[in-house]
Amino acid sequence: MAETMLEKLKEIAFEAGGVILSMYERRDYKTAEKKDDSPVTTADLVASELIEDRLKQSFPDIPVISEESEHQDYNERRQWRAYFIIDPIDGTQEFISRSGDFAVNIAYVENNEPVIGVIFWPVGETLYYARKGAGAFKQKENEKQSISVRKFSDPQADPIIIAISRQQAREPVFNRLQTKRDIQPLPTGSCSLKACFIAEGKADCFLRLGPTGEWDTAASQVIVGEAGGRIVNENFEPITYNRTVSLLNPNFLVLGDQNVPWEEVFIARQARFR
Repeated sequence: MAETMLEKLKEIAFEAGGVILSMYERRDYKTAEKKDDSPVTTADLVASELIEDRLKQSFPDIPVISEESEHQDYNERRQWRAYFIIDPIDGTQEFISRSGDFAVNIAYVENNEPVIGVIFWPVGETLYYARKGAGAFKQKENEKQSISVRKFSDPQADPIIIAISRQQAREPVFNRLQTKRDIQPLPTGSCSLKACFIAEGKADCFLRLGPTGEWDTAASQVIVGEAGGRIVNENFEPITYNRTVSLLNPNFLVLGDQNVPWEEVFIARQARFR
């Protein structure tokens, strides 16, 4: 069942990515602002509707949470044993700025834990995916390969590659570093692509400061975890799913090689209650 579901989620992500890419290349979309002042495009909405429709066709008994749809009341959500959570375009600002660094995120959550994650990067024609206990993979065209985080020769001293946003100021992130080790920035786009780059060893870590939702991390959490890394809040505690009224995340860290003493690299800060 799990493998069949994974294949269907890959298929849906690829289809949605194709529609998004077509709108992106033709510049056939409009842009607006949501109530929280974050951007949204007609491509986000089209992709969200497509993904939700495909999921409901294939898995009619499993509810769906989308960033771009009205969210169910927590009194209803808290009863769910399983659900899908999606971000039709993770990196909408990157889509608008035309950097190409945006992705489709689809995750399946069971007993409040993401267990299947699929992330499709349309411009890069690359699919990242994982199922809990079965490893993490990267697929481009017909070539599939297992991926894992970069292993340090010396976890105590080797230079660290930090994935960092092109759209946000670097200073708040670098102010949270407390190490004299060489830090090498890797500018890139959406949260999920940063996480995938860590999962495949192109970068070692990522600190996200600012508002995100559980749809931003659910698929990444499976992929990064199966690749040997982890995602935690800024106090190095696990990220939770559907356990509070709010679906917003705290600030979080995506960390690669677990032999690195990450708590000596980043300044821990008590996470705010949601």
